[in-house]
Amino acid sequence: MANPLRKKTIQGLQPGDTFCFTRQFSEKETRDFGDLTRDYNPVHYDRRWTKTKGFSDLICHGLLVGGMICEFGGQVGWLATGMNFHFLCPVYFGDTIQCRVTLTSIQENGRAEARAEFTNQAGKQVVLATMTGRLPLEKEKTLLDQMVSEGDPSNKLSENDGYRINQEPGGSLKS
Repeated sequence: MANPLRKKTIQGLQPGDTFCFTRQFSEKETRDFGDLTRDYNPVHYDRRWTKTKGFSDLICHGLLVGGMICEFGGQVGWLATGMNFHFLCPVYFGDTIQCRVTLTSIQENGRAEARAEFTNQAGKQVVLATMTGRLPLEKEKTLLDQMVSEGDPSNKLSENDGYRINQEPGGSLKS
Protein backbone atom coordinates (compact mmCIF):
# COMPACT_ATOMS: atom_id res chain seq x y z
CA MET A 1 0.00 0.00 0.00
CA ALA A 2 1.06 3.57 -0.60
CA ASN A 3 2.91 5.59 1.98
CA PRO A 4 0.47 7.94 3.76
CA LEU A 5 2.78 10.93 3.28
CA ARG A 6 2.57 10.40 -0.47
CA LYS A 7 -1.22 10.08 -0.29
CA LYS A 8 -1.48 13.32 1.69
CA THR A 9 0.77 15.10 -0.84
CA ILE A 10 -1.48 13.98 -3.71
CA GLN A 11 -4.59 15.17 -1.81
CA GLY A 12 -2.94 18.50 -1.04
CA LEU A 13 -0.69 19.86 1.68
CA GLN A 14 -1.68 22.83 3.84
CA PRO A 15 0.12 25.07 6.34
CA GLY A 16 -0.26 23.48 9.76
CA ASP A 17 -0.10 19.90 8.46
CA THR A 18 2.12 17.79 10.71
CA PHE A 19 3.95 14.55 10.04
CA CYS A 20 5.43 12.35 12.79
CA PHE A 21 7.68 9.32 12.52
CA THR A 22 10.34 7.64 14.64
CA ARG A 23 13.68 6.01 14.18
CA GLN A 24 16.19 4.27 16.41
CA PHE A 25 19.88 4.89 15.76
CA SER A 26 22.57 2.22 16.03
CA GLU A 27 26.33 2.39 16.40
CA LYS A 28 26.71 0.72 12.99
CA GLU A 29 24.68 3.48 11.32
CA THR A 30 26.88 6.12 12.92
CA ARG A 31 30.05 4.34 11.80
CA ASP A 32 28.66 3.98 8.27
CA PHE A 33 27.65 7.67 8.25
CA GLY A 34 31.15 8.60 9.41
CA ASP A 35 32.62 6.61 6.54
CA LEU A 36 30.30 8.29 4.02
CA THR A 37 30.96 11.80 5.30
CA ARG A 38 34.56 11.23 6.45
CA ASP A 39 33.59 12.67 9.85
CA TYR A 40 35.76 10.81 12.33
CA ASN A 41 35.26 13.13 15.29
CA PRO A 42 36.31 11.10 18.36
CA VAL A 43 33.01 11.96 20.08
CA HIS A 44 31.46 9.25 17.88
CA TYR A 45 34.23 6.66 18.29
CA ASP A 46 36.28 6.98 21.50
CA ARG A 47 34.67 6.72 24.93
CA ARG A 48 37.64 8.46 26.58
CA TRP A 49 36.93 11.48 24.40
CA THR A 50 33.19 11.50 25.11
CA LYS A 51 33.83 11.28 28.85
CA THR A 52 36.26 14.21 28.60
CA LYS A 53 33.60 16.19 26.70
CA GLY A 54 31.02 15.44 29.42
CA PHE A 55 28.88 12.90 27.58
CA SER A 56 27.88 9.60 29.16
CA ASP A 57 28.74 7.54 26.05
CA LEU A 58 29.44 7.74 22.31
CA ILE A 59 26.97 9.92 20.43
CA CYS A 60 25.39 9.75 16.98
CA HIS A 61 26.39 12.21 14.30
CA GLY A 62 24.08 15.21 14.53
CA LEU A 63 23.44 15.29 10.80
CA LEU A 64 22.56 11.59 10.82
CA VAL A 65 19.78 12.39 13.29
CA GLY A 66 18.88 15.64 11.52
CA GLY A 67 18.73 13.66 8.28
CA MET A 68 15.35 12.33 9.40
CA ILE A 69 13.90 15.35 7.61
CA CYS A 70 15.10 13.72 4.39
CA GLU A 71 12.63 10.89 5.02
CA PHE A 72 9.81 13.45 5.16
CA GLY A 73 11.13 15.31 2.13
CA GLY A 74 11.57 12.17 0.07
CA GLN A 75 8.03 11.02 0.72
CA VAL A 76 6.31 14.32 -0.12
CA GLY A 77 8.62 15.27 -3.00
CA TRP A 78 10.10 18.29 -1.14
CA LEU A 79 13.05 19.81 -2.96
CA ALA A 80 15.15 21.41 -0.22
CA THR A 81 16.58 24.89 -0.67
CA GLY A 82 17.70 25.49 2.91
CA MET A 83 18.08 23.81 6.30
CA ASN A 84 19.05 25.16 9.70
CA PHE A 85 19.73 22.87 12.67
CA HIS A 86 20.06 23.53 16.39
CA PHE A 87 21.54 20.53 18.20
CA LEU A 88 20.32 20.74 21.79
CA CYS A 89 21.21 17.39 23.38
CA PRO A 90 23.22 14.33 22.38
CA VAL A 91 21.59 11.31 20.79
CA TYR A 92 23.07 8.02 21.99
CA PHE A 93 23.12 4.68 20.18
CA GLY A 94 19.82 2.93 20.76
CA ASP A 95 17.86 6.15 21.37
CA THR A 96 14.48 6.32 19.66
CA ILE A 97 13.91 9.72 18.10
CA GLN A 98 10.57 11.12 17.02
CA CYS A 99 10.67 13.71 14.25
CA ARG A 100 7.64 15.99 14.01
CA VAL A 101 7.60 18.13 10.85
CA THR A 102 5.07 20.98 10.60
CA LEU A 103 4.47 22.91 7.40
CA THR A 104 4.48 26.58 8.41
CA SER A 105 3.85 28.27 5.04
CA ILE A 106 3.10 27.28 1.46
CA GLN A 107 3.00 29.71 -1.45
CA GLU A 108 1.08 29.19 -4.69
CA ASN A 109 4.35 28.57 -6.55
CA GLY A 110 5.13 25.63 -4.24
CA ARG A 111 7.71 27.45 -2.13
CA ALA A 112 7.30 26.28 1.44
CA GLU A 113 8.73 26.52 4.93
CA ALA A 114 8.62 23.95 7.70
CA ARG A 115 9.98 23.29 11.15
CA ALA A 116 11.03 19.99 12.64
CA GLU A 117 11.19 19.05 16.29
CA PHE A 118 13.15 15.98 17.34
CA THR A 119 12.52 14.37 20.73
CA ASN A 120 14.03 11.29 22.35
CA GLN A 121 12.20 8.44 24.08
CA ALA A 122 12.16 10.47 27.33
CA GLY A 123 10.35 13.34 25.57
CA LYS A 124 13.42 15.61 25.66
CA GLN A 125 14.02 17.84 22.64
CA VAL A 126 17.35 16.95 21.02
CA VAL A 127 17.25 18.89 17.72
CA LEU A 128 15.23 21.74 16.25
CA ALA A 129 15.34 22.52 12.54
CA THR A 130 13.81 24.88 10.02
CA MET A 131 13.60 24.14 6.32
CA THR A 132 12.77 25.89 3.09
CA GLY A 133 12.03 24.21 -0.18
CA ARG A 134 9.65 23.53 -3.00
CA LEU A 135 6.64 21.23 -2.82
CA PRO A 136 5.16 19.44 -5.83
CA LEU A 137 2.79 21.47 -7.99
CA GLU A 138 -0.30 19.98 -9.70
CA LYS A 139 1.58 18.42 -12.63
CA GLU A 140 4.02 16.74 -10.22
CA LYS A 141 1.23 15.58 -7.90
CA THR A 142 -0.51 14.00 -10.91
CA LEU A 143 2.68 12.11 -11.73
CA LEU A 144 3.12 11.12 -8.07
CA ASP A 145 -0.45 9.76 -8.11
CA GLN A 146 0.39 7.72 -11.21
CA MET A 147 3.55 6.38 -9.53
CA VAL A 148 1.53 5.37 -6.44
CA SER A 149 -1.11 3.67 -8.62
CA GLU A 150 1.73 1.66 -10.21
CA GLY A 151 2.80 0.44 -6.77
CA ASP A 152 5.41 3.17 -6.19
CA PRO A 153 8.24 0.75 -7.06
CA SER A 154 11.12 3.10 -6.24
CA ASN A 155 9.79 3.81 -2.73
CA LYS A 156 10.93 1.37 -0.04
CA LEU A 157 8.64 2.87 2.63
CA SER A 158 5.01 1.87 3.01
CA GLU A 159 1.93 2.60 5.06
CA ASN A 160 3.24 0.26 7.74
CA ASP A 161 6.19 2.45 8.70
CA GLY A 162 4.43 4.16 11.60
CA TYR A 163 3.62 7.55 10.12
CA ARG A 164 1.16 9.85 11.87
CA ILE A 165 -0.34 12.80 10.02
CA ASN A 166 -2.09 15.74 11.70
CA GLN A 167 -2.11 14.19 15.14
CA GLU A 168 -1.22 15.73 18.45
CA PRO A 169 1.93 14.27 20.06
CA GLY A 170 -0.23 12.02 22.28
CA GLY A 171 -1.87 10.50 19.21
CA SER A 172 -5.26 12.28 19.07
CA LEU A 173 -6.34 13.89 15.81
CA LYS A 174 -6.15 17.66 15.60
CA SER A 175 -9.46 19.38 15.07
